[in-house]
Amino acid sequence: MTDKDIDHPEWRPEQLRRAIEAAGVALWSWNVDTDMLVMDKQGYKLWDVTREKPLTFEHLSEKIHPADRDRVRAAFSATRAVVGPYEIDFRIMVGPDVRWVSARGQGNDADIAQRAMTGIFLDVTGRKQAEEGHELLAGEMSHRVKNLLAIAAGLTQITSRSSKSIDDMATKLTQRLTALGRAHDLVRPLPGKQGNAALLGDLFTVLLAPYDDEAAFAGRIRVAVPRMGVGEGAATGLALVIHELATNSLKYGALSVREGTLDVSGIMIGEDVQVVWTEQGGPEVSAPEGKSGYGSKLLDRTMSGHLGGTITYEWSSSGALITLRLNGNRLSL
Repeated sequence: MTDKDIDHPEWRPEQLRRAIEAAGVALWSWNVDTDMLVMDKQGYKLWDVTREKPLTFEHLSEKIHPADRDRVRAAFSATRAVVGPYEIDFRIMVGPDVRWVSARGQGNDADIAQRAMTGIFLDVTGRKQAEEGHELLAGEMSHRVKNLLAIAAGLTQITSRSSKSIDDMATKLTQRLTALGRAHDLVRPLPGKQGNAALLGDLFTVLLAPYDDEAAFAGRIRVAVPRMGVGEGAATGLALVIHELATNSLKYGALSVREGTLDVSGIMIGEDVQVVWTEQGGPEVSAPEGKSGYGSKLLDRTMSGHLGGTITYEWSSSGALITLRLNGNRLSL
């Protein structure tokens, strides 16, 4: 059988239209002389603009996110001189929402029909959100690994203070690392392995146990919070917050020196609980400078989103004072 024997049905306009609509593709045509822009129904819907009055690229670009606007304008102008296909991704504002759009077309306006360049718009919001989520997860994983290495070094230093021999130190360090493993299970629980609820005080005690000293320095971590249950969902978020605060204290604060102490106290305020994390006797601390790191972003996101609460900081020469305001209703979930 030859190619001539094969029947090649041609695409009919209605078939092409259905395929374009199914793919969520928006068509556009831009007159490079008048700046007039025409789109199909999907395009006007994507950009949330009316088709009842003339539309120019300049007017449409006002809906582009301010951080991307100059870049997109420059890119579209540059396509007139670039031969071949092009693609650019950018954000647009649709009411209070932000959408990601991918503009694709063919560059070089030499000999174009009726001075109009054509191309497509694609809504790629889902893909961009997934990419941002992967980048955030990768950053958090890197942050956690660095923290674990810092914790291991800090626990080794703590253990060496009260150990009488190498064997004694090895035994105590193993116990601390085992306790750290139990604490880590609370931060990242396995499905079906965590109970329905834990007591608030027990949660703090278990998570902070690996950082407490022994012998002459035993009991430098004190926990006194209201007796209340914490639901399985809230326990994971709260455990992550406690773990992050303890890691920071071990790296920079009171738990980094043997004279340092940590006091965790709490009171009920209506249905909410306020927990105050007070460090004393450690190095002088000051407010972080520059952009927030992954640790700070993780704390803020977990407190405001997962726990429906707030976290505030006070920095002084005597140590950090951190206040957690926890939503009582969220804690029970």
